[in-house]
Amino acid sequence: MDIEFNKNEDQNKQLLFQLNKKFQQVKLGGGEKRIAKEHEKGKLTARERIDYLIDPNSDFIEIGAFAADKMYLEEGGCPSAGVITGIGRVSGKMCMIVANDATVKAGAWFPMTAKKNLRAQEIAMENRLPVIYLVDSAGVFLPMQNEIFPDKEHFGRQFRNNAKMSAMGIVQVSAIMGSCVAGGAYLPIMSDEAMIVDKTGSIFLAGSYLVKAAIGESVDNETLGGATTHCEISGVTDNKFDTDEECLDAIKRIFDKIGATEVAGFDRKESKVPEKNEKELYGIFPVDRVKPYDMLEVISRLVDGSEHDEYKKDYGKTIICTTARIDGWAVGIIANQRKMVKTKKGEMQMGGVIYSDSADKAARFIMNCNQRKIPLVFLQDVSGFMVGSKAEHGGIIKDGAKMVNAMANSVVPKFTFILGNSYGAGNYAMCGKAYDPRLIFSWPTAQMAVMSGAAAAKTLLQIKVASLKKTDQIISPEDEELLLKEITDKYNEELSPYYAAARLWVDGVIDPLETRKIISTGIEAANHSPINERFNVGIIQT
Repeated sequence: MDIEFNKNEDQNKQLLFQLNKKFQQVKLGGGEKRIAKEHEKGKLTARERIDYLIDPNSDFIEIGAFAADKMYLEEGGCPSAGVITGIGRVSGKMCMIVANDATVKAGAWFPMTAKKNLRAQEIAMENRLPVIYLVDSAGVFLPMQNEIFPDKEHFGRQFRNNAKMSAMGIVQVSAIMGSCVAGGAYLPIMSDEAMIVDKTGSIFLAGSYLVKAAIGESVDNETLGGATTHCEISGVTDNKFDTDEECLDAIKRIFDKIGATEVAGFDRKESKVPEKNEKELYGIFPVDRVKPYDMLEVISRLVDGSEHDEYKKDYGKTIICTTARIDGWAVGIIANQRKMVKTKKGEMQMGGVIYSDSADKAARFIMNCNQRKIPLVFLQDVSGFMVGSKAEHGGIIKDGAKMVNAMANSVVPKFTFILGNSYGAGNYAMCGKAYDPRLIFSWPTAQMAVMSGAAAAKTLLQIKVASLKKTDQIISPEDEELLLKEITDKYNEELSPYYAAARLWVDGVIDPLETRKIISTGIEAANHSPINERFNVGIIQT
């Protein structure tokens, strides 16, 4: 056991080293030279602005740090999709912060930039969080305008969200701290208050070159849309400031005076640390995705005092349903048990697989949590639903549908963590991205796909070989091996948690020890938004 523990610990710490190294690289944005150029202009970088803005010694829960990872390489890359987003505290108020990173392509909008901005706004709307926009963007990245401009979930959707949030009574404050061009100019001006930094901030629908081309007028950008123009002539912006710091101080003063909001009323007691050592998670949790382990040992290192009350613990054992507290907040946890279990009837059930009894139990537990107004936490390490004639004859589809129905219609906030496998319909039933978790994060050990790499590669190989045979091509065993390796390598790359994070299928990849903090922050954010919708599962197959 000690040897296995040490091996797991070593492998997990290697993954954490890679995670931290990757994050340090991402934090540099467009690189040290670009950072130096911003400083030469008297500007802070996006991350420096956020650090200055948020309360001292407070956490910033970053959303989408690895967005666009390894994407747009032909364009030179786009670290963090050129925008920093996350939940922080300003003057004691929890809020969503969105800051364009001018070191990355002058803050231009790529397709993933739009997706990330919309994700930040979605989180703000769901949780009724005030939003601070720190604007410094050259606008749409023109070579890719067809992928970012016209569709429903493209660039324009953010302005629709500005209007909707305003109507919902969600506070929005903007600071123009660099370029703010074309359609992007509407974002700060649709906020409740828009301030601008003198000499470095500018806002206009068309820059001086376009104005010259369009109407023949020669005018410089400062006269066209600088701080003096918009604070003293047009009235477009509300106040101007000499430096980034002065502008950010003004935002702090605005937030200092925002009134309290209604709360949802989720239950919270005094926080306790887990009695079992959290750091032992590294040794308990295997990196090898086929190795069994006891998920109860993981849960006991995540919950307050390592105490929890398991629901139907002797029934449907491949899914654990239990109530506990995390950082004082009451939670209902739905987790995949990864060790082999035995039913009272003597049947052996595989860990990580959802059977009829476990789906049935989970559906009922989800309903109970909605009845009691308890937020839900999903811990995914799921291979999928049980298959085969016995499972089909037992009604696995209707029991799975019951679980999906209860989960999808939940009105309490849901939070999802992908610890290991997240395959096929198992991803759906355990509240994957398609089911609106308030936050969804992966551990470095996570793998997400329609099926495991080995199963998918063999299936794809069979299809490829059959296709070649139709054209009378003979494939040798050696060629088949090479083809299998090629398919496996590609599929394994797509299984990576960073591949998912790059496309915002998850909000980020985290150290397992950050799980408690993110759940606590997520529930505190969700508590800003009272539940007004009645829980109703609709029609359920029985």
